Amino acid sequence: MDSLPPTKRRRQSEDDENEVSTLEKFSPVVIFAHGAGAPSSSDWMLRWKTMLKEALHAADVVTFDYPYMSGGKKRAPPKAEKLVEFHSNIVKETATKYPGRPLILAGKSMGSRVGCMVASLKDINVHAVVCLGYPLKGMNGAVRDETLLQLTVPTMFVQGSKDGLCPLEKLEATRQKMKALNELHVINGGDHSFKIGKKHLQEKGSTQHEAEDVAVQAIAAFISRSLEG
Repeated sequence: MDSLPPTKRRRQSEDDENEVSTLEKFSPVVIFAHGAGAPSSSDWMLRWKTMLKEALHAADVVTFDYPYMSGGKKRAPPKAEKLVEFHSNIVKETATKYPGRPLILAGKSMGSRVGCMVASLKDINVHAVVCLGYPLKGMNGAVRDETLLQLTVPTMFVQGSKDGLCPLEKLEATRQKMKALNELHVINGGDHSFKIGKKHLQEKGSTQHEAEDVAVQAIAAFISRSLEG
């Protein structure tokens, strides 16, 4: 049951309509990079590709596979820095294909980290970055914040509250130091891939789909505001 008073309901509805009209007007193009362990054809990537396209009223959501994923063999990824050139070439090709469209870099885990590196390049012009499960902690446990501190474009983080690769208190400390405008949406109970345990969902009376839908609407609101600015 909707507990909002009528005036607040109207205001919320008007805000939602304004976000939709802004996104429809700009119709951005999203370049969406996969994580370290699964290609762009994974169920997770396909689901989020669809959600991002619909929520952002995107002209296109471009996905791709990093070279180490080719051949169908599961291999360990190289260092993120070694993927920057390939990723940046995809961005440049997309910019040529969609001249005048705002470009949004989105990424899952490792893909978001590489995307942030690409967004900081001098010859790349993107309007915002969306990080889905940013891997702030390295394998040795050290906080890898250098890439985020170099960013100057608006950056949206979506993180699971139980993501061991990105403790929220460490992300908050990093966000405070960032030059770029940034926001965080937390999926309560979510792991690194936002998966929420059944017990947590039952306690909250929610579903996985509802939690992810709230997250993608938060992304849409952030992108809308970024494009207006």
